[in-house]
This record gives sequence, structure tokens and C-alpha cells, in this order.
Amino acid sequence: MSPTEQALDDLVVATRILVHEQVIDCFGHVSVRDPARRDRYFMTRSNFVVSADAEALVELDLESNPVGADGQRPSIERFIHGEIYRARSDVNAVVHTHAPALIPFGVSRVPLRPLYHMCGFLAAGTPVFDIKTKHGVTNMLIVSRELGQDLAASLGESAIVLMRGHGASVVGASVKEAVFRAVYATVNAQLQPIAMQLGEPTYLSEEEAAKTDALHGQVLSRPWDYWKSRL
Repeated sequence: MSPTEQALDDLVVATRILVHEQVIDCFGHVSVRDPARRDRYFMTRSNFVVSADAEALVELDLESNPVGADGQRPSIERFIHGEIYRARSDVNAVVHTHAPALIPFGVSRVPLRPLYHMCGFLAAGTPVFDIKTKHGVTNMLIVSRELGQDLAASLGESAIVLMRGHGASVVGASVKEAVFRAVYATVNAQLQPIAMQLGEPTYLSEEEAAKTDALHGQVLSRPWDYWKSRL
């Protein structure tokens, strides 16, 4: 496979993994930057995709305009992806999730913090994007470049940005890393309230978080292959 073909195959597998692991359902979406053209990215047309054929995928530029004129309608929230790619040259994949476990951390004063060794990436911060702060009452969706730019600004250099009453967007240097982070951020969000009920949790220190994150960055194929085998 060419690098682009491999990226598209990974995009399809990533979508299927995240559906199977209950991180996304009929909503939420994944994207990958084209390794051959960094000013382009791809999304699937639905989360029921089974193969990386042309009918299953949408190619977009960094202004989130579809490339070509096949009449297909891309996701109305594609601006999440396009504006993050524009703002973060290190990001090559984005996951947008509505996982229920993440929602409470976007609507409360309790920050999502790493207490699980799989989640060292959370130590970089888990900022919350509140669309109402600048844009007033909306339908809560990221349906324009302006909204996408504000979301990307809230993300900053973090691996995840929580979205009040909506979900979260997770980024990675690769599809495998973005999937890893989306899955385990969801697990951490499930565990943290339990730990808080038991008492004051002991979270990972900054050094522990950095060491665990560096380690997991070297073994991303292991969980990927495991999740893939479960499909």
C-alpha cells in the first residue's frame, strides 16, 4: 500500500474499533490527514463503513471543503477536524466522541486527571471548550470554521479538549495514537468518579505521566492489533 492507502485503511479500522469499544456510535467521527498532501484530510461518510473504497470516504481540504464535486454531504462538524489540523502540524488524526463517561468532566469543576497508567497524556491538560462563552446559545455543534478555530484554540497543545454538554475531541500523531487516547481517556473517565467516591485519589505525577506516555507511544500496535482482532 502507498502511505495514503495505508492511512485510509487505518481510518476505516479505527472507526470500526471505536464503534466496537463504545467510544463512538452513530454519532462521533474520526479523520486522518493525508500523508502525501498535508493540506488534505479524509473522513468516512458514516460509522458503518467496512472498507476503504471511494464511496465510503470523503476527502477535504483544510478549510473543510470537499475535494471534488460528487454531490456527497460531509459531516456538518467536519470543522472540528479541519481547524485542528490547521492549528496543529503535529496532529495527523482526530477523534470526536460523545462518550457518556466524558460528559460530566465538561460540565463540572472537577478536572479529568490521569489516575490510570494508560493515560499519561492527560497530564498535558484537559481544557474545556464552552461554546456559549463566545457564541451564546447555539445547537452546541461545531458547524463553522469560526467555531472550529475556537475549539482548536481551547485544545492548545493538549491531547484532548472536552466540550461542555457535547463530548470531546482527541488528537494523535497517528490514527493508532488517537484511537489509543480516545479509548483510554474514556476508561479513565469511568474510573475517576469511582476513585473519588472511595477517597482522595492519587493521580500520576508529571514525571510518571511523561514516562508512561513515552512508553505507550512505542507500543501502539499492540492495543491496535488486539482491538482489531475483536472486530
